[in-house]
Amino acid sequence: MFAGVHGVRAVEATGAVRWEVRHGCWSGSDTHPSANPDDDLFEEAHEHADSGSAAVSADGLLVWAHVIGPLQSDPETEDGQELWVVVDAGRGTVLGHVETSTTASNSAHTHHPDTGQMGLSIGEGEEGSPALWGQWDGSELTVDEIGIERVILDADPAGRHVLTTSVGQWSLIRHDLRTDSVAGELDAADAVPKHPLNSDDGRTYWDFEAAFLDGAAVIAGTSECDARYGQGRHWLVNTTEMRLEDEIDYPFSITGPPRSAGGNLWYTLSRERDQIHFWELTRD
Repeated sequence: MFAGVHGVRAVEATGAVRWEVRHGCWSGSDTHPSANPDDDLFEEAHEHADSGSAAVSADGLLVWAHVIGPLQSDPETEDGQELWVVVDAGRGTVLGHVETSTTASNSAHTHHPDTGQMGLSIGEGEEGSPALWGQWDGSELTVDEIGIERVILDADPAGRHVLTTSVGQWSLIRHDLRTDSVAGELDAADAVPKHPLNSDDGRTYWDFEAAFLDGAAVIAGTSECDARYGQGRHWLVNTTEMRLEDEIDYPFSITGPPRSAGGNLWYTLSRERDQIHFWELTRD
């Protein structure tokens, strides 16, 4: 699944395009010097384009996509209108959409075990940046706002809670989807020990990704802020009490944030991003 500047494409393993949902241009340009993506003029016109995102549901039946209007399949959608759409993954048919009322520079989806639910974090720069939660009941798409200036990190395997952080990455926030309320917070500055090589009192803050192991435990990282001092660190967090339990002890140096792999696993990418390492928690 590819979210491009002009459309969302489903591509076969052979490279053949199965379907494409065409939409407006994320560059905001009214004219394009070339329609050929391989053309230098096309690349120049879209060099600083904003972007949406797309994700396939847990069961593979739906595609959720954040796009910009107009939709080629719906002439009533307006130019520059940002939309959250639900698409039939097999046929590429748009099943429903809602307007997000945002001006995005980027976005990211967060999966939920229920195919009819999905999270969307929209980056709008310094202000705004809402975290949205969508529900598709088979005929209608409804969207609730989890918070402003929040980023969704992961959903727990039971689908009851999501973990978010503030845009400033100050706190981990556990959000109860059933009651649409904050169930707990953990501030990085209060909970996380200063990096051993941090001699200048640099700020400690959470990564923009994390991985639930179950409903009560999550692997969260401070690798982004740690990188300036050396080895990045990951932490086991008790999400029931929103309490830091321990630092993760890896057999070799890791880079980047922890990412959910499902089944009580998480993964990291190598520094060159050419290897994936899967991890499982073992307790003494």
